[in-house]
Amino acid sequence: QVQLVESGGDLVQVGGALRLSCAASRTDVSRYLMGWYRQAPGKQREFIASLTPAGSTDYADSVKGRFTISRDNAKNTVYLQMNSLKPEDTAVYYCNRVRYPVSWGQGTQVTVSS
Repeated sequence: QVQLVESGGDLVQVGGALRLSCAASRTDVSRYLMGWYRQAPGKQREFIASLTPAGSTDYADSVKGRFTISRDNAKNTVYLQMNSLKPEDTAVYYCNRVRYPVSWGQGTQVTVSS
């Protein structure tokens, strides 16, 4: 079955940076619209970034200019580079196929401390 495994989350200070990874198995991330999402405590999961097979990107307004989504086709992995982190970025981060989603993984915790 398709599996998406997120990693790279950590505790960082305001203004810091992290790179999250989403390693895929039994699915080709270069052939799907791939997305990153996050869920903060007490809130619904929200979309934050997507990457098309052709390489076009889209971002939520809250992360535009600070986050960058990319992929490594050889590693079948999608990344999320997060810069200038804010306390409101604290959440569990997930990746998934946007239009043909599979079961959600465990996500990776990002905590931004002030």
